[in-house]
Amino acid sequence: MIVYTPAKAADRIPLIDLAPAFLDDLDARKSVAWEIHKAARETGFFYVENHGVSPARLDAQLKLAKEFFALPSEEKCKVHIDNSSCTRGYEPAAAQTLDEGSLPDLKEGFLIGNDLDEDHPYVKQGVPNTGPNQWPEKPDRFKESFSEYMDMMRDLGRRLTRLLALSLELPESYFSEEDLADPLMIGRMLHYPPQEQGVVENQMGAGAHYDWGLLTMLLQDDIGGLEVLNSDGDWIKAPPIAGTLVVNLGEMIRVLTNGLYRSNMHRVVNITGGRSRYSCPTFFDPDYFYNVKCVPTCKPESGELDYQETTVGEHIAYMYDKTYGKLA
Repeated sequence: MIVYTPAKAADRIPLIDLAPAFLDDLDARKSVAWEIHKAARETGFFYVENHGVSPARLDAQLKLAKEFFALPSEEKCKVHIDNSSCTRGYEPAAAQTLDEGSLPDLKEGFLIGNDLDEDHPYVKQGVPNTGPNQWPEKPDRFKESFSEYMDMMRDLGRRLTRLLALSLELPESYFSEEDLADPLMIGRMLHYPPQEQGVVENQMGAGAHYDWGLLTMLLQDDIGGLEVLNSDGDWIKAPPIAGTLVVNLGEMIRVLTNGLYRSNMHRVVNITGGRSRYSCPTFFDPDYFYNVKCVPTCKPESGELDYQETTVGEHIAYMYDKTYGKLA
C-alpha cells in the first residue's frame, strides 16, 4: 500500500509538462507521473502542456463549436438529443442540471460518443447509451473534424492512463491494451452565454459537480470561468493558459485508489465582459465492461475498502439517469 504524508489544500491548479512522457525513458515518464500523483492528491485537476495536440488543432475545434452554436435554433434542433436512442446530439439550454436542487444549467451543448452501428455487439446486446451519433449537416465537415479531434483525445487519454498507473507505483501496462483498445469516450461542445445578471438563485453555466468517470480532458477558450473547490472549501480559479488542456479526475478514481486521489467539485460561471464562453470536454474511460476496483497499491492492510466495486458502464449509466432523467 502507498503511504504518504497528507496532501495540502491547493491554492492554484498546477501545470505539468508532458514532453518527457513521450520519451523512450522510463525514468522520464516516472518524473511526469510523480507530478500527476501530487496533483491528483491535492486538487484532482492539472493543466498539461506539450501534450501532442497542436495549438492550431485546438483552435480549429473551438472554431467548430462557435460555428455550430451560431446556427439558427431550428437547424441545431434537427439533431436534438431527444431524437437519439443513446443520448447524442444537440442539448438546448437548461437541458441538464449538474448541481442537484439548483435551477438548470445556463449552457447549450452538443454530444457524441463511440459511433456504433446497429450491428455492433454492444448495440445488439442493448448496452445502455451505445449506438450511432447524430451528425449535423452544418457546419461543413463537422463530422470529419470532430472525429479527427476525438482520435487525438483517444491517444492522449491512453497516455494519461498509463501515467496514472505509474503514479500509483503500478506497471504502465496495469490498464491493459484490451482495457483501452475501445475506450468509452464522450465528446462535448459547450456554449455558455454571458450571465448578464450574475449568479441568481445559484443558477450557473455549469453547476457545482463532480465528473463521472476516470478522467476529463478539457479545452477551454480565453474567457475563463472554471472554478475548482479545494480541500479547505475555497473556490480557486482555473484561468485559460494558451496551448494547454485542463485534466481532471472523475469519481471512478476514488474507487480505484480507495480515496487516495481526489475527484474535485467544480463549476463554471460566465460573468465576464458580455462574451460567450466555449469549451470542449472529452470524457475518457476504459472499456464499458471494465471492472472498476481498488488497485493493489492502494488497498488498506485491513482489506476493508471504502468504495464498492462497479463497472465503467454501470457507473456511467447511473450518472446519466441522475442528471438527464431515466433513460430507456
